[in-house]
Order: sequence, then C-alpha cells, then structure tokens
Amino acid sequence: MAKQRNPAPIIHVDIVSDIVCPWCWLGYRYFAQAAKKSGRKIKLSWRPFMLDASTPKEGVPYKDYMRSKFGDGPSNKFIAMREHLESAGPELGIDFKFSGIPMRPNTMAAHRLMRWAEGQELGSEAAEALFQAFFTDHKDVGDINVLAEIAESLGMDGELTAKLLESDQDEAAVTEELFFYRDLGVNSVPTFIYNGQFAIQGAQELQAHLKAIEEAAKHPA
Repeated sequence: MAKQRNPAPIIHVDIVSDIVCPWCWLGYRYFAQAAKKSGRKIKLSWRPFMLDASTPKEGVPYKDYMRSKFGDGPSNKFIAMREHLESAGPELGIDFKFSGIPMRPNTMAAHRLMRWAEGQELGSEAAEALFQAFFTDHKDVGDINVLAEIAESLGMDGELTAKLLESDQDEAAVTEELFFYRDLGVNSVPTFIYNGQFAIQGAQELQAHLKAIEEAAKHPA
C-alpha cells in the first residue's frame, strides 16, 4: 500500500493594518505577490489597528490633519514619503492620489465593516475596496453611506451594513482586538504575523515574504 503523503501545511498570516495607512496597501500587494509565487496554502486574516484613534468620529479635513501632523514647510517628511509611494505604487497596480483626499476619517467604522467582511471570507476584497476608495477615489471611508456602498459592491447587504454601522454593533469587539495587538507589541503597520510565531513589519518587498513563507512552512501553527 502506497504511503500517503502528509498534506501541505496551511500557513496562517495575520495582517495588522489601518485603512488610512498607504504602506499597508503597498505592503499587502507585496505580500499577495509572494503568496501567489510561493504556491503555498495561506490563510490571511485582517486585524485592526488605528493610527490615530483620537480622530473625531466625523473626521477632519485631510490637508488640515496632515499639516498638524507634519507641518507645511520644505522639511515636511511626508512629502518625501508621498513621492516614494506615488512612484512605487504603479508597479503594484496602485494609484495613490494624495493631493485630492478630502477627509481624514476615524477608521473604527471601516474596521467594523472589515470584521463583517472577514466573517464572509471577503476580508481582502473589502480591504482593497477601502484602500481604493480612500487613496484613489477620494471617498470618505468614515461615512456610513460610503461604507454601505462598498459592502454592497462586495455582495454584502448594504442596507443591513448601514443599520449596523448606525448602532455600536461590534465596536467593543474591534476595540478588544485593537488592544490585543497593541499589547502584543504591534506599534506600527503593516505588521504580518506568521503562524503566530514571528512577524514582518513594514511594506517589505517580495523576497522578504517569500523567505517568511518558507520559514513558516517549516514550523506549522
């Protein structure tokens, strides 16, 4: 009787990210490239992080927010970062358009939508739609109507999503996750946690993730 081969292990990856973090979109695209190239079985889960939880629920004008964070003189470090992102994006199919972003939202509502999308195995599709809406299409991803439209575009129930967002449904659960990952030591995003054992931080390129995937395959969760 032929000896049965053990099935290939499933690699579990948690990506801790925030919708208003451009490096998270870039980092996810690098990871996705590596996951496809590796041919491994990978289960990706999206986890919440808020770069600035003090942002008002209704959001603030984007230019005012960025000016308060980085200033508006020639030494503004975000100018250099923005130029790098805008030049790196097209190679990965990303069209960053920072100059036209209208609002800097509080992202709690977007993370709640992400949680519900994850429950329907639509986490990556939801993340892509939210990144696209914010960085390219200049939509306010803190607005309930915008989030309901995004949910509808994913095949979710847009009307139900709007009703849930008008309530505090799952806000406590998202907050609990936020504290969990902060207590775990995650203080910058994106952070990719492989099999709950080790992490890669930042928008690292293809080879870094290929190496991490092979390492994780040797040590299944």
